[in-house]
Amino acid sequence: MAKTLFEKIWEQHIIKTIDGGPSVLYIDTHFIHEVTSPQAFNGLNKRGIKVFRPQQTVATADHNVPTLNQHLPIKEELSRKQVEALIKNCAEHGVELYGLGHPYQGIVHVIGPELGVTQPGMTMVCGDSHTSTHGAFGSIAFGIGTSEVEMVLTTQCLLQSKPKLMRIHVEGVLNKGVVSKDIVLYILSKISASGATGYAVEFAGSAIRNLSMEARMTICNMSIEMGGRCGLIAPDETTFSYIKGRQFAPTGAAWDKKLNYWKTLFTDSDAVFDKEYFFDAADIEPMITYGTNPGMGIGVTATIPTPETINENDKSGLSKSLAYMGLQQGAPIKGQKVDYVFIGSCTNSRIEDLRMVAGFVKGKKKANEVEVWIVPGSKQVEAQAKAEGIDKVFEEAGFILRQPGCSACLGMNEDKIPAGKYCISTSNRNFEGRQGAGARTLLASPLTAAAAAITGVVTDVRELMN
Repeated sequence: MAKTLFEKIWEQHIIKTIDGGPSVLYIDTHFIHEVTSPQAFNGLNKRGIKVFRPQQTVATADHNVPTLNQHLPIKEELSRKQVEALIKNCAEHGVELYGLGHPYQGIVHVIGPELGVTQPGMTMVCGDSHTSTHGAFGSIAFGIGTSEVEMVLTTQCLLQSKPKLMRIHVEGVLNKGVVSKDIVLYILSKISASGATGYAVEFAGSAIRNLSMEARMTICNMSIEMGGRCGLIAPDETTFSYIKGRQFAPTGAAWDKKLNYWKTLFTDSDAVFDKEYFFDAADIEPMITYGTNPGMGIGVTATIPTPETINENDKSGLSKSLAYMGLQQGAPIKGQKVDYVFIGSCTNSRIEDLRMVAGFVKGKKKANEVEVWIVPGSKQVEAQAKAEGIDKVFEEAGFILRQPGCSACLGMNEDKIPAGKYCISTSNRNFEGRQGAGARTLLASPLTAAAAAITGVVTDVRELMN
């Protein structure tokens, strides 16, 4: 019987299926961080039990950490307490922790792939919705709640109902100035922020296959923003080349055995999906959001929608979103003033993102009125950026290269955008108050963000490219 990639992985991880109910799913790798793990560990401690398989749990500090002066005590009390609790819990339960100061510390969805922990065919979970990022390797990866974190810590299993299946094809060649972030914002603008609710989404097509691994991670990272349970891309030679030689990747005979298995992980030609979409890469231009969910996006040369032109799912919230954003129906988005530029988050903080920005801004200076934060996704990315001289390029442009962490993606740490200020962000969410109370977020690619940093306004990056 023909099977999809998702079905092949799912069926290999079922321990038991409850009649008329969910399945008990085995979890290969469990990532934890300081925000959603303390309550779960408290549950274990109250019951007097230990983590069942600590060697399959990987911990890091990312959400609440400062991105300046990480050698000093954390100023915010809640953040400090959560990080301290993570250190204590990992020590008591024998869980490997990549905390502040560790050379592997960073955003959980950046360090997993770069360390070779993330591999095809796995089931992977974390108390964080953007765990879908790891699906770029051909794995089933999804976010879970705190009670489920406790369940995995105690059993290495999880009760899960099988989602419906969706495939999104993007065929053709991308235009100049268009990158993977634009692809996923374009898809979101077409199917809406709820268009994949209840589905596991496989991304396919020549435009997807031609992406690097880091670009594929950006796509899968934002599958959750469509309402998807997870996103995944079939592994191929690009995937295998990326993994080989990394810290925790298999070696020798173990590599050969794994590789033979990984090569079976693809959707059979006659497999059936519940829903499919088809998009042409040539139709995509640099994208930017104007509203308060990631599906409210337009091409940078377009005008802000009116009720007559907007996606049906966003029509009812258009006026409220634009009032919060201080934008007008029918007005061009291009030329909108920008106060902050944030390049980072689990969506766009990898070395390729930093190289892309550095290549564009080299020899240029930021606009005087714009503050620019570049936040690497991990200590390894930070070290590589410095080794390549990328930090010097940023310094000369007036950008600030900070230390690793989730930073201004969300208002959980010191890096908040002030109320009423506009921030072009390479992160994944533009909800009201996401980057700080009253902050106004416009999501875009690293290239579009860099262009705004140089000009001080929303800019079509293609006009500044050689």
